[in-house]
Amino acid sequence: MNGYRTIRRSAAALLPLSYALVGIMALSGCAATATKDGQAAAVSPDDPYEPFNRAMYGFNDTVDNYIAEPVSKAYRYITPQFFQDGVFNFFNNVRNVDVITNDLLQGKLQQSGEDSRRLLMNSTLGLGGLFDVAKSVGLEQHDEDFEQTFAVWGMPRGPYWVIPLVGPSTTRGIPAMILDAALTPTSYTAYPVQVAVASLINTRSNAEGALKFIDEAALDPYVFTRESYLQWRESLASDGKNTQGTDLDAELDANDAEASSSPKKPPEKMPAAKAASPAVSSSPRTVAPVAEPKPTAASASPSFAGTAQSFDATAQAFQGINAKLDRLSKLKNWSAH
Repeated sequence: MNGYRTIRRSAAALLPLSYALVGIMALSGCAATATKDGQAAAVSPDDPYEPFNRAMYGFNDTVDNYIAEPVSKAYRYITPQFFQDGVFNFFNNVRNVDVITNDLLQGKLQQSGEDSRRLLMNSTLGLGGLFDVAKSVGLEQHDEDFEQTFAVWGMPRGPYWVIPLVGPSTTRGIPAMILDAALTPTSYTAYPVQVAVASLINTRSNAEGALKFIDEAALDPYVFTRESYLQWRESLASDGKNTQGTDLDAELDANDAEASSSPKKPPEKMPAAKAASPAVSSSPRTVAPVAEPKPTAASASPSFAGTAQSFDATAQAFQGINAKLDRLSKLKNWSAH
């Protein structure tokens, strides 16, 4: 009962407000998208409340610019790397309680055993999770949560939402977020809010590079965020079976084949002037590299996420694309020499 009250106190400041705004969004969003110059406006089936979501995206950007980003930069400047690694490993280890539960609920018995051993090993030999010793013996970190469990059980995803101070989610993801928080041991500490803030600062710091990439590369950062997030969640829910290839993947494969058959030796350092500059096409599901970035009026900062889980989920999706673009730039520079 005491733990339940702690959860309620820590969540009361944000979640009720978010649900109230989501309810308002359902009404105002319909009105905003129903007409445009007297005619029906085209809307994405995944994002029927886009006008409101864009407004919340802009609000979250403002919070990120003036609060989250400066704090995370100060954190990275002040704290040594080994301390940052320890904090990251600690929160990653704590998440395994939620991961193991969802392993069992999804019927992944073998994976639940591996994750249980990972949690036990890092909690003991890893000094409470500060060191990821399980990885050295081949026990990799898995990513399971209640939204994936609901998907396995057949619950529809529902519309895309941008929740104030939380970030990207879906109708299915909102109740899942509450259950995930209830299974996180740090929610039951004496200072749950302080622990949540520390987790947020850590994940915001680790997401810096990927989020900066969105701001610099995307023609429409909002669409890029939405499509990357939805595709990443779909990939998680299907264990990677429903991943769709992109033009970027095809170009990477072509460059890989060319590089493997070429006798040229790649330069050790890539000249910045010859690196391909990435951009996102106006098509909502296609990521396309181009020679030079096109100017855009929507030069928004990355969307701020008020919870570590939501922020980390979005960041991982962007980091994968960022790695592909970096790889493509190096391969193109190699072929240019």
